[in-house]
Amino acid sequence: MVMNVTVLMLAVTACFTVSSLSDKYAVSEAGFSRNEFTFLMCSSMSVFLGLTLPFQNISFTLSWQSIAAILLIALCKLTEFQMSAAVLKELSAFELKAWLGVTLFVSYITDVLYGAELSLIKLLCIGLTAVGLVMIARSGKEGKINYRKIAVPLMLYLGAKYGYGLVIKAFTPYISPSLQLLSALILISAAMLFFIKPSELMKKNKSGALKVILARIPNTAGMLLENAVIAVSLANYSFIQPMILVTLFFISLIRKERCSGLNLAGSIICVAGVVMFRLV
Repeated sequence: MVMNVTVLMLAVTACFTVSSLSDKYAVSEAGFSRNEFTFLMCSSMSVFLGLTLPFQNISFTLSWQSIAAILLIALCKLTEFQMSAAVLKELSAFELKAWLGVTLFVSYITDVLYGAELSLIKLLCIGLTAVGLVMIARSGKEGKINYRKIAVPLMLYLGAKYGYGLVIKAFTPYISPSLQLLSALILISAAMLFFIKPSELMKKNKSGALKVILARIPNTAGMLLENAVIAVSLANYSFIQPMILVTLFFISLIRKERCSGLNLAGSIICVAGVVMFRLV
């Protein structure tokens, strides 16, 4: 079981690493606004996710819980996409993943509340990973990041990432995770049509839009696999972000990008924490 979950987490990491790099491009280089970025994300993922439904075992109950799940997932995803567009103007994809380390503790405690055994060793592993993530976050463009500008969007983004996992886990008995996500994405896409015109968006930067849309293919695959991980453990779900961070770190080494001592030390500590958590 541990091996199966680890394989799932590695697959999600690979999928989300590709989309993370694309998201940074979309915001910092392609020049898309928050609403344009959100529409591109949600509409394209709706199509790709919809194509997978015939191959999934889906369920749905006509109840207030199902409706609540869809609305809450829509709120989480809308907040995530909108706030990431704001935060990525100041932070790199690498630094943003580092900040997601703050969700590790709360996710593990949630697992314990759901019946998982409390392990001091696992808490120490989470603490070790969090220390590495803090070091990485502090190493990035120190003194140049305007945290006052992005403090609120960053907190909302972190809350949305945790909230997504919590809603999926809590409402899965009433509606399948894929149906929760697909319905939410369609709802957000429809809402964005009040603020943007798709034809004008394509004229603005057709090449950039196509790149973002194509990157949603691995993103959609990652979200499907991510839901499977959530079903097992919220803590495992939260550890996906540090794993993406480590992957981005090795990519930066391959590209021979400049790496500070604090960044290197933080990445090594982060790797140690993730590996130990999976082994204990």
